[in-house]
Amino acid sequence: MNQVPKQPRGVQEWIILALCLGFGGHIALGLLLHSPDRWPVGTAGSYGMLFAGLLYIVAQLARSLWRIFISRREAVKEL
Repeated sequence: MNQVPKQPRGVQEWIILALCLGFGGHIALGLLLHSPDRWPVGTAGSYGMLFAGLLYIVAQLARSLWRIFISRREAVKEL
């Protein structure tokens, strides 16, 4: 069985945070470009950070649920 080398936990967290910041900024930019009357230019940075924070929370929840799912599946295999 091929094992993927584990990265240090801090590296994974920084990668996830960086991806969420990038995606949050792209969501805010997309909203600003597609509907400029609803999203003022001055608030794009604030909305970018808000979306990034929400994406980070969703990503962490998904990771937690995935770990629970995997641990239960492995517990069933051991029986």
